[in-house]
Amino acid sequence: MDQDDIRIEKLNESFLRIYADRGILKELSDEFTFYVPGYMFQPAFKNKMWDGKIRLFDLRTNTIYCGLLKHIEKFASKKHYSINIDSDLNNDQDFPLILAQKFVNMLNISSNGKKIIPREDQINAFVTAIRTKRKLLISPTASGKSLIIYLILQQLIYRNKDVKGLIIVPRTSLVEQLYSDFADYASNISFDIEKRIQKSTTESVKQKNKNIIISTYQSLQKLSKEYFEDFDFIIGDEAHLFTAGSLKYIMESCINASYRIGLTGSLDGSKTHQLVLEGLFGEKTQVITTKELMDDGHLSKLEIKCFVLKHKPEISKEIVTNKDYQFEIDKIITSEERNRFIKNLALSLKNNTMILFERVDKHGKVLYDIINNSSNLGDKKVFFVYGKTDTDSREEIRKLLDKHNNIIVIASYGTFSTGINTRNLHNLIFASPSKSRIRNIQSIGRSLRTFDGKEKAVLFDIADDFRIGNGRYVNTTLNHFLERLNIYKSEKHEYKIYKIGI
Repeated sequence: MDQDDIRIEKLNESFLRIYADRGILKELSDEFTFYVPGYMFQPAFKNKMWDGKIRLFDLRTNTIYCGLLKHIEKFASKKHYSINIDSDLNNDQDFPLILAQKFVNMLNISSNGKKIIPREDQINAFVTAIRTKRKLLISPTASGKSLIIYLILQQLIYRNKDVKGLIIVPRTSLVEQLYSDFADYASNISFDIEKRIQKSTTESVKQKNKNIIISTYQSLQKLSKEYFEDFDFIIGDEAHLFTAGSLKYIMESCINASYRIGLTGSLDGSKTHQLVLEGLFGEKTQVITTKELMDDGHLSKLEIKCFVLKHKPEISKEIVTNKDYQFEIDKIITSEERNRFIKNLALSLKNNTMILFERVDKHGKVLYDIINNSSNLGDKKVFFVYGKTDTDSREEIRKLLDKHNNIIVIASYGTFSTGINTRNLHNLIFASPSKSRIRNIQSIGRSLRTFDGKEKAVLFDIADDFRIGNGRYVNTTLNHFLERLNIYKSEKHEYKIYKIGI
């Protein structure tokens, strides 16, 4: 019998090893080599220390992430290569939907004392994760990802009461939030969360006092590879962040974790980003879309108002002359007219408002001062949140938002664009220009959770037009705005554009 062109074996739960002749291995390497988005701006590339590429297949060890098996099969089919796959790589297991539904009913899930019946899409995501063991679940912000994680966790414990697992979230505030959600969901059953689950900080994470650990990658990244070998499963919340070196290190070190489930609201649209995440977790599956959740009444309706600010000719001339992005950003965030416009807009809005900014000292603090010191503030309360705001303060502000309707939160994108559950938020203002697909979609999601008396959420997207006459030059941040419009279109959000001179 002729030998197969490609033979694949499982090295461990993180990596595959490929056997083939050198020519095929080189083709495979080329197939899984990509330029990293934005590579040309990286110091290592500028200093000619790196070629800007990421190589998912390592020619030195002939290894590649387990999650890319399906992509390797597609490569072999395209090239007409015969392939032999280790039987250990068949992870799929039987988990009938009717059995899953009975298990969910048995959990008797509640929240704030009210019984919860998981939606069909949440149950399907849970079933898919258990069946395949490896999955990257794409589910919009505010779609209830914590409940999906809870269902997966409970099923794994049900199968093996001594199962050891790691749940990674981006920030300490989300450790508390997820733990609190689990305790809430389990309030009607005899599940001792304090006995089972450990909330870990940088110091306590070293001590595995309990089988299930919820932690941040910041607390885990400096631990030895041996630390991660005990885990049977790993769940990554906000999985789009896992292309970072520290998170890849953690995933690669969990060599015995056969269950690998990632959850995120969105990917950045690049093939590189998707393949790295699929390699670490498994093939992506779209759980449900934001539009579907809105149509079904599970999320608030969204209205987008785009204010395109036309700046004075003398300012526009400076921008056109310099053609420098940082110069343009500085002009935008230090513009007294623009900041005054944002202040007046925020003070004119009813109910709770969040203003998202990028630069803390040059923009965030300026906006906070002019709004908080305004003579038109009335009974509105203003809060400022950025990277150095402690976890307890952020949590207190989050609770105040749910209790009151006269709050303005001026927050950095990094602190409030991802993972914070704010239900009573009616207005969102993008004060700083951004083209990041993930950041924009995640930020919008902060305002879409339903709340009693909340009819809709309104996004105010502020853009800046520095074009002069019929000149061909279009300023960079205006191009970023056009990219945001493409994001809104792809997400099927309707928007209106208003042109305003300042």
